[in-house]
Amino acid sequence: MNFEKVKCLIIGSGPAGYTAAIYAARANMNPVLYEGLQPGGQLTTTTEVDNFPGYPEGVTGPQLMEDLRKQAQRFGTDVRSGYATAVDFSGTNKIVEIDGEKKIEAQVVIISTGATAKYLGLESEEKYKGMGVSACATCDGFFYRKQDVAVVGGGDTAAEEATYLAGLANKVYLIIRKDHMRASKAMQKRVENTPNIEVLYEHVTLEVLGDANGVNGVRLLKKGTEEVTINVTGFFLAIGHTPNTEIFKNFIELDEVGYIKTKPGSTHTNIPGVFACGDVQDPHYRQAITAAGSGCMAALDAERYLGSLL
Repeated sequence: MNFEKVKCLIIGSGPAGYTAAIYAARANMNPVLYEGLQPGGQLTTTTEVDNFPGYPEGVTGPQLMEDLRKQAQRFGTDVRSGYATAVDFSGTNKIVEIDGEKKIEAQVVIISTGATAKYLGLESEEKYKGMGVSACATCDGFFYRKQDVAVVGGGDTAAEEATYLAGLANKVYLIIRKDHMRASKAMQKRVENTPNIEVLYEHVTLEVLGDANGVNGVRLLKKGTEEVTINVTGFFLAIGHTPNTEIFKNFIELDEVGYIKTKPGSTHTNIPGVFACGDVQDPHYRQAITAAGSGCMAALDAERYLGSLL
């Protein structure tokens, strides 16, 4: 297996990883960044980003990530394709396996692996993945123009996905298992003001229906008593995310959900020389700007740690 030694290794891209890379590169830490399975992170699946400072007219998620990537490279970050498959944080220097075929030994590691969309866990949902079932409206919404679709979830993400799809689809059903929406007031208002969104409160998905051509409906349980079926060709999940921390669990302290625990006011993990930033350690805010801010913190923390070793 190939072996390489580096000063600073950043695992994962997105606002946190790229910002960490910008700061680390400017501090002469010669960062190597592996982009992971989703280069650019979750924002690459988002259309308009209106709340990232410095873009008064807004920017698309993919463009924002490309801008951050180029900025990181401008200062010398070595951006590479590939993802971490195993780690060994038991020694002074940290070992990270890439793609199961190469090992990197790093003095400091910055984890910015983000989070992955959750699914309901239905057999029928798995059956029709890629045939009408999707966890990314902005990736796949184009294919459902002038059709009827459903979105599952009651938070800001679900509201955003529903309003985005409403601009493409004929009708959007927003399926919410509770009797209220968790989304912010602003997002609730957007949903209410979109005429082709119908909110189905107290509805639980029982089964995704379909045939050889893909999804053609969803069977729901209404208020715990009545089964109803809606005819849709697209079924979109927006019910939250799982932090991408599986490979770290034997070394890094995680919370009950799997988010990395960092020391208050810092990006330090329980392992000296390993830092975490972005959504992988943030179950609360999960915004591009907070992820970028924590990426800055991680690079500064890593720089100070390296300085303490001299």
